[in-house]
Amino acid sequence: MNRDYVRYALRRVLQAVVVILLAYVFTFVVISVLPGDPVTTTLRNPQNGFSEEEIQRIVAYYGLDRPVPEQLWQSLSRFLTGDLGVSLRSGLPVSRLISEVLGSTLVLAASALGVALVLAFAIGFGTQYLPKRYGQGLLRAFPSLFLSVPNFVIGLLLINVFAFQLGVFRVIDSEGGLATLFAAVALGIPVSARIAEVLVANLDHESAEEYASVARSRGLGRTGLLLRHLLKPSSLPVVTVIALAVGELLGGAVITEQIFGRTGIGSLVERSVTTQDLPVLQAVVTLAAIVFVGVNLIADLVYPLLDPRVRLGESRPRPKTEVAA
Repeated sequence: MNRDYVRYALRRVLQAVVVILLAYVFTFVVISVLPGDPVTTTLRNPQNGFSEEEIQRIVAYYGLDRPVPEQLWQSLSRFLTGDLGVSLRSGLPVSRLISEVLGSTLVLAASALGVALVLAFAIGFGTQYLPKRYGQGLLRAFPSLFLSVPNFVIGLLLINVFAFQLGVFRVIDSEGGLATLFAAVALGIPVSARIAEVLVANLDHESAEEYASVARSRGLGRTGLLLRHLLKPSSLPVVTVIALAVGELLGGAVITEQIFGRTGIGSLVERSVTTQDLPVLQAVVTLAAIVFVGVNLIADLVYPLLDPRVRLGESRPRPKTEVAA
């Protein structure tokens, strides 16, 4: 590992830390500038059942009786030590509430990413193997079709057909293996469209290069050409697309969990919005920023190792997204 890469990695890590801190500060500022005092208003709601002593203790904990800059410094200091605050609804630590549901969301998101990759590479390989009228027409239309249908519509269709009509899985067993698979399919189909577009465009580009023509002239078949020469350079831009798709997976997971009745970050966000549990909302937003920035950081660090042509002083090259007609 050379010094240039070490300096590049340190610079990227520092940038990622700054982005996460700015996301936390931005969320805090947005909450602070809301009209009135949303935290105290929530505490004094008779339905929450807090006594005056408990209210004063929570107000002192969050420093609501101090200037906003002091509140920000106190909140940021706690965040850096892993303290995400206390829920205004349940009185439990926010980190505990998130840890109870995070695993379900990560399983769903990871499964959806796996589904998206399988679909995308199946479409990409199909455009190179199937006869021209199928590969150029039907398969190349799939990404546009997948993008045009929202994941909640796909989820409702899957539930109606495979749960209610065919009985393949039970809606009441939302955490079961089959239910998770169908939820992942609903979430992964729209994500697969972007990956497939980039993969197909780059396979077309690489197959038109001179080295591919030379390989064909030497008698190399389509399978050998694809696996030995076209796959790696065509797959590299997919790393960028996967990193960018993380935000879509997290946002889509919130909706998909509600449709399939799963207990995850989506249900926690829904309850927090309904009850105005602002510390929980701030922690979820920050967690999403951490995951998104972290995945993009990994992509930034891996890309130069996969493609020596990438200059360490530059960002990842933008993938080709044009799909041939």
